[in-house]
Amino acid sequence: MILYAARRIGWMIVTLWVIITITFFLMHAIPGNPISNEQNMTPAIFQNMMHYYHLDKPLSVQYLDYLGSLLTGNLGPSFQWQDQTVNGIIGQGFPISLQIGLWAICVAFVFGVLLGTIAAVKQSGWQDYTSMVIAILGISVPNFVLATLLINYLGVQWGIFPAAGWGTPAQEVMPVIALAVTPTAYFARLMRSSMLEVLQQDYIRTAKAKGLPFVLIVWKHTIRNSILPVLTMLGPLAAYVLTGSFVVEKIFGIPGLGQLYVSAITNRDYPMILGTTVFFSAILIFILFLVDIAYAVVDPRIQLTGRKA
Repeated sequence: MILYAARRIGWMIVTLWVIITITFFLMHAIPGNPISNEQNMTPAIFQNMMHYYHLDKPLSVQYLDYLGSLLTGNLGPSFQWQDQTVNGIIGQGFPISLQIGLWAICVAFVFGVLLGTIAAVKQSGWQDYTSMVIAILGISVPNFVLATLLINYLGVQWGIFPAAGWGTPAQEVMPVIALAVTPTAYFARLMRSSMLEVLQQDYIRTAKAKGLPFVLIVWKHTIRNSILPVLTMLGPLAAYVLTGSFVVEKIFGIPGLGQLYVSAITNRDYPMILGTTVFFSAILIFILFLVDIAYAVVDPRIQLTGRKA
């Protein structure tokens, strides 16, 4: 297990370095200069600003300087928000994004597994068709469209929830729904197909022949062996929820990291763009690592080396 974890951590570091490198050079390949966007700037002030942000150095030197700063945990100063560091901005905005994201992925996992289980157990019944219709709609409708519909109906016309803002539990409901619908649909479809396959296995037939209650068979034997594909998608969908919150936060006026990231792209805030990309990439890589560990917990037959016992 220790050898496996060490090998995976090594690949995680390499993957993160590749992401940092690609993002850095692609971002600097965009024509223009973020400092030139400032109004009424004299040549002397412009040169001082370029020197302060190290933009007057060769690109290779900027790259090495940035890698050195990352090793110390310093993501640099923000171009857009004066006198603020990227570390501080992430520290302010990410807890809000994390709160929404965790709620959304938990809601999606619970309801996705539930819908998929019902659809598989009641195959070809109205429950199956209803669950799959919900899943298809969830996949088809983008979260920004759903967010707009929620604001229009639940917020404006019916007044059930606040249309925008942040600070109360009621203001969290619609953003969480907007983010959770698509992952719920994917979880439901995966759970249904996996469970239908498991229900055809010999040990399920043996359990039925022994007279075990069907609810017990489903709970103890079927769900546990059917949930592995859902765990496989948990990592990518968690990343989808976190990155998908960028647009949703903008629509609902939530002061999370997503809205700050969109604003940084608009204003070409290089350190903020790079810092946020590195931060979210590290989270995604770590989530995928945890998913591999969860495989061994859910199914003891799976070893951490990738071989079955």
